[in-house]
Amino acid sequence: MRIPSLRYDEIVKSASDSRPWPEARPLYQAKADMFKGLAHPVRVRVLELLVGVDELPVTTLMAETGLEASHLSQHLGVLRRHGLVVSERRASYVYYRLAHPEVAEFLRSARRLLSLALHDTEARIRASDALPEISGDAGVRR
Repeated sequence: MRIPSLRYDEIVKSASDSRPWPEARPLYQAKADMFKGLAHPVRVRVLELLVGVDELPVTTLMAETGLEASHLSQHLGVLRRHGLVVSERRASYVYYRLAHPEVAEFLRSARRLLSLALHDTEARIRASDALPEISGDAGVRR
């Protein structure tokens, strides 16, 4: 039996229409919100620290980020709300781990994309450096 192919926006719209507001928002909006949640260097650093380890206690995350407990807690809360990390309290310690292995792959993909963008920028700079000078340009720094 052949499954009919649907466009991405048709899937998103049908999923959105079946839910009451405020849950009825398009998937691309939810993605944008998740990216907003990632839009802080500390949160990205915390995720990178959690890649490749089973879990880390908050004390280690504090030491690695240099943040006070209250500031780190706010960032961890954002990551939890977006489903990127999970926590577990054991005795007087709280441990964090990535919620899904895909978070690590997402970070790797983002690093590859950044590397490609930097290569493109470097190539453009080299190309602009190779342009002939415009009269009156001598001594002008680019």
